[in-house]
Amino acid sequence: MRTTIGTWAALLPLAMAGAAGCGSGGAVNADAVTTTPDANLAENPNANPSGVCSTGLPLLGHALDVSQPTAVIGTGTPGSCQFAQLAAAVAAGGTITFNCGPAPLAIPITATMHLPINKNTVIDGGNKIILDGGGTVQILRFDSANFQANETRVTIQHITFKGGAVTGTEPIPTAPAPCSQGFNAGDGGAIYMRDGNLTVIDSLFIDNHAAPLGPDVGGGAIRMLGSKHGIIVANSTFRNNSASNGAAIGCLFSNLEVYNSVVEGNQATGHDANSDDATKCSVINNGQHQVGSGGNGGALYSDGISTPDKPVNIVLCGDNVVNNAAGANAFGGGVFFTSNNFGGTLTIADTVITGNTGGHWTSVKLGSVTDAGTAVGTNAKSITITRSVVQGVN
Repeated sequence: MRTTIGTWAALLPLAMAGAAGCGSGGAVNADAVTTTPDANLAENPNANPSGVCSTGLPLLGHALDVSQPTAVIGTGTPGSCQFAQLAAAVAAGGTITFNCGPAPLAIPITATMHLPINKNTVIDGGNKIILDGGGTVQILRFDSANFQANETRVTIQHITFKGGAVTGTEPIPTAPAPCSQGFNAGDGGAIYMRDGNLTVIDSLFIDNHAAPLGPDVGGGAIRMLGSKHGIIVANSTFRNNSASNGAAIGCLFSNLEVYNSVVEGNQATGHDANSDDATKCSVINNGQHQVGSGGNGGALYSDGISTPDKPVNIVLCGDNVVNNAAGANAFGGGVFFTSNNFGGTLTIADTVITGNTGGHWTSVKLGSVTDAGTAVGTNAKSITITRSVVQGVN
């Protein structure tokens, strides 16, 4: 089953923005940023609004060589690129490329594709392929039973994920508000990963949606649970994704690094945040007297204990995190980061964070930065902000 590009034409400049050269560390094309940078940019001599991380990309942030693929989807025409062939290749793992003709192509994803948990996988769309969940299907799933143990890595590069969706499952026990409402499962509209490691390079995530309500569900585009080495994103764009928490990316016990990327116009749809308070709710859910139904992290969300061998930090470098929204009475329109043991660090460099809405707080143990601004809700070991414009700070 396939669909050729018609109404997609207007989307493609965003999907393929910066495609040429991005794999080797190029910045996201400026045309992909539709918002106007904060006026404070002109007043802040230390800011670097270029959308480029001045310290460069880590090794894993560079595109992989796919010149010798394990599987090639298609034989040169749009009609030869079938979902069944792609699903079989994904299940087998290895390096996957596409030969679907010279024009961009959207491939409808009719069932979730399951990645192998014991073999590295690379999916390279060649700046032409859109994987379309049609607003009903989660696109990729990596589901290991372990936690922070697996070395397997999935690399996604030069491709678009659109319309990935997962509905809420495991309804929370019925109880009156302020007890939590919604669901305990339904994470990762486009990509769900548990106990795996993920790299995303030069890719677009647009209109992906996870469960809309629940204190712990999240990851409108990507959900990472219990990753040993975390997620690295480079030269990519996340737009119009939603989830109860972490509308673009939601992480639990997973390191998160985002470079030269745009995270814009995403919406956390939960409300009233999340706490454990027996005085407000007598019903037990997830072993707690859970109060609130999410809404944290209008763009990015991270929660968990950080240790030296399994760090849970956030690094933003060369990014635009703009016009995202936390839910009602919730926190972190741009970034929600709770380091449960105050062991994780938040680093913001060469980045613009403006126009985000939601509650905010900063609780930090070390260092001179004691306020991360009005787009951030965080408990952190330390915070570093350099060459950046951050709302409520500059």
